[in-house]
Amino acid sequence: MSDLKEFHRELIADVQGDADALGLIIVEAFFEKMGDILTEAGELEGADRAYFEGRGAKGVAMQVDGYGGDPRDASGVLSLVLCDFDVTDEPRQIKSAEIKPRFNRLVEFLQHARQPEFRERMEETSAGFGLADLIATTWNSTTKIKIIILTNADNRMKVDGIPAGTIDSKPVTYTVWDLKRIQKYVESGQAREDLEIDFENDFGGAIPVLRASGGDAALESYVAVIPGTQLGEIYEKWGTRLLEANVRSFLQARGKVNQKIRETLEEHPEMFFAYNNGITVTANSIEIRETTSGPVLISASNLQIVNGGQTTASIHAARRQRPNKPKALLDEVFVQMKLSIIPPDQAEETVPKISEYANSQNKVNAADFFSNHPFHIRMEGFSRRILAPAGSDAYRESKWFYERARGQYADARGSRTVAERKKFDLEYPRKQFFTKTDLAKFENSWAGQPEIVSLGAQKNFAAFAKAVGAKWTKSEIQFGEVWFKRIIAKSIIFRALEKLVPTQPWYEGGYRANIVTYTMAKISHDATEMEKNVDLDAVWRAQSVPQALEDALVIAAAEAHDVITSPPEGIRNMSEWAKKQACWEILKKRSLTYRPSFMRCLIDPEEAKTVVVFARKDMEMTAGIQAQTSVLECGANFWREAKSWGMEHRKLSPKETGILDTCASIPIKMPTDKQCVIAMEVLGRLRADGFQSEEQAIVF
Repeated sequence: MSDLKEFHRELIADVQGDADALGLIIVEAFFEKMGDILTEAGELEGADRAYFEGRGAKGVAMQVDGYGGDPRDASGVLSLVLCDFDVTDEPRQIKSAEIKPRFNRLVEFLQHARQPEFRERMEETSAGFGLADLIATTWNSTTKIKIIILTNADNRMKVDGIPAGTIDSKPVTYTVWDLKRIQKYVESGQAREDLEIDFENDFGGAIPVLRASGGDAALESYVAVIPGTQLGEIYEKWGTRLLEANVRSFLQARGKVNQKIRETLEEHPEMFFAYNNGITVTANSIEIRETTSGPVLISASNLQIVNGGQTTASIHAARRQRPNKPKALLDEVFVQMKLSIIPPDQAEETVPKISEYANSQNKVNAADFFSNHPFHIRMEGFSRRILAPAGSDAYRESKWFYERARGQYADARGSRTVAERKKFDLEYPRKQFFTKTDLAKFENSWAGQPEIVSLGAQKNFAAFAKAVGAKWTKSEIQFGEVWFKRIIAKSIIFRALEKLVPTQPWYEGGYRANIVTYTMAKISHDATEMEKNVDLDAVWRAQSVPQALEDALVIAAAEAHDVITSPPEGIRNMSEWAKKQACWEILKKRSLTYRPSFMRCLIDPEEAKTVVVFARKDMEMTAGIQAQTSVLECGANFWREAKSWGMEHRKLSPKETGILDTCASIPIKMPTDKQCVIAMEVLGRLRADGFQSEEQAIVF
């Protein structure tokens, strides 16, 4: 991990760079950067900018920078965010006495937002009014309030989910994301150090456990039974931050609480243990105490639910009384829990595997565990290998860095010397860095799903993962080099739009992210309506947006702005309006007049397909040549041994046996390119099943 001062300088440089490039004020750029981090970490369901600053009737200061989406879509949680960002040479320190007034500003805004006379004095088109109206209209559905301070100062006190009383009988908690915490997440993907679960003192008592691992076991493991009330209380405090990232995406993809689990909780709570599979959890460390009745679990550090997120969320939801429905009798509910202790240095590799394998037993779609999906690995491979053309603004070829896992870019760059870092920056310019949530944003915008993109990074990524997982299963060959180059072209268009929108005369600030995704969707849709495709390959070759396409984007952006900022009667929050299918339907149906030059940016769909066909043939030819070379290098004796082992262990089909027999007859018989590809695939499978050659050791 880098020095805090160095990280402070890099963070300020990144935020200033984003602000300059996108035409944003610096605090807005900080909010956008942090919004992605907080949604990925599970702190927020989404992050919408809604700035307001002023004073109440008694002169008390109030301020808000944004919120975490509609409480009705976040299990009744209303999240309010305030930013504290300052450009300084050295990291600032912020004390508790300085933090409290900032929390008070958020609370003051919350109190005023519920007053009709306050809302009547606000400008109806402002983002602040939209948030105030949302608070007022969803207040009866709100069950919890989260106050969050984002700061680039160093806060020495841990402030995370601290209770702060109630407002109208609704519990309030407050949290600070300071410089150290931001650094830890950006560089290692870990925001879990604050998740210290004290079962004994905070959640009703220690839990009896049974050790399930021997002295020589690779991991320390336990089995326990946790009361439903206790599990619900823990989730009440920590929410989706308890869920390992893959499980969080899984829950978002599946939607609302599982009805069968709810029915059992309400109608047969005493049968919950018998009907439910329980939960699987991991922790970095735990505290166990031996008692006369056996060992009990006192506390756990960085607890993560890797299987059973649906069960946990259902139990939490059942804690609340619902109209015309009996309250779940959680006192009679017990849940079995499997606990594995994963040291921090093994967590990145081991936790996702436990998550995947545990959930696979319940037939969860592979796309739900997308962080380890082969699609990711292939895109990462392309990004490390494929050189992007120099384009008109550069003098040398470079690469686009695809970050498959949080912290890869910072780690790759930070592990180098100063001289090596300069070389790295030339090869992978900062502006050509993108994450898996960025990729999902580019693709779903182009695919005509701007309302999904507007839901936020994590929900959009869950939808993207589900779609790509299904397509991959059907035919993974479609995700080749051409697909990668075209997604880069889409990112170039997307980022060009981010810079264009704030410079337009009609832009009054706010909703830039919504306007950008809607514009992308509109351009792609209108090209399809003309029975054409935007020439993404030309954008890739130029590494920039041609002027004719830029002109068309500006026309579409103006219309997108008009639709988003002119919601129908009864809808006052424009950010929430942009999340509706109806918003996209209105823009989609609007007829726009583009300049004639726009046609130069379009190609026939068949022409676009031809590029893919030729690329696949080249890829197949290259794969065939490589496979044939490997087969010949192995030699006849090696293939004879492989065939014998495969037949003995019944691992070969008749066709595969015949191909290996041909390979074993080299040079009398020579396998074809296609046969060599199959032979190498079979060899990989045999090795995975335990085949080891005595003839020679070969590394592939």
